[in-house]
Amino acid sequence: MKNQYVVALVYGWIAIFGLMLLSSTILALLLKFSNFGEPALSWSSLIIGLLILFIGGLAAGAKAKAKGWAIGGITALGFTLFIFLVQYLGFNQSFSLEQSLHHLGFLFVAVLGGMLGVNSFATHDEK
Repeated sequence: MKNQYVVALVYGWIAIFGLMLLSSTILALLLKFSNFGEPALSWSSLIIGLLILFIGGLAAGAKAKAKGWAIGGITALGFTLFIFLVQYLGFNQSFSLEQSLHHLGFLFVAVLGGMLGVNSFATHDEK
């Protein structure tokens, strides 16, 4: 793997974890200081997670400038591996079927973001 792709993956992961930290803080404040309930939290956190993984794939694809589907997929798989390791090693639980479906959705949107990142931000030299 070229150095350019590794840098792109790091950009994608930084974008994902930075946005996850920000959105988690906002959701926690909403839970604490409003009447935002548990049913709304599960759906809103899923939608926010999908959006964040799309943005992470987009950032990685834009930085890589090639192979957007692979970069987006590896970005999502790295995120999924991190979440799995924290959950398994920290809480001694594996993924449920619902979580596995969520992470498949995360993979799909990150791949889509990676492809759009390569094609939207790529510069093509015309002679």
